[in-house]
Amino acid sequence: QVQLVESGGGLVQAGGSLRLSCAASGRTFSVSAMRWFRQAPGKEREWVASISSGGPTNYADSVKGRFTISRDNAKNTVYLQMNKLKPEDTSVYYCNARPYGSLGPGDDYWGQGTQVTVSS
Repeated sequence: QVQLVESGGGLVQAGGSLRLSCAASGRTFSVSAMRWFRQAPGKEREWVASISSGGPTNYADSVKGRFTISRDNAKNTVYLQMNKLKPEDTSVYYCNARPYGSLGPGDDYWGQGTQVTVSS
């Protein structure tokens, strides 16, 4: 199995920046795509960004142009650089890993989450 640990969250003023990290351990060779999700109180979990093992990336419209996902396969770590943060970005951010041969979301691995709070 794969274990994921997020870090880098905190409190930042609107317009500021944070970089989240997600360190993977265990059977990391089995991981293909990695993704970031977020969930604010009272809201559904929202997909934010994804990156494949080969490097292609995808972003939700709400963060496109402000967030950048990257991946260091040698370190088994994925990052989310968040710039020009807005109060509506306030959420718990979760790291997600999808293994090769996944049949659906039930096969995904999840981290414990890290809190990001953006003040106005």
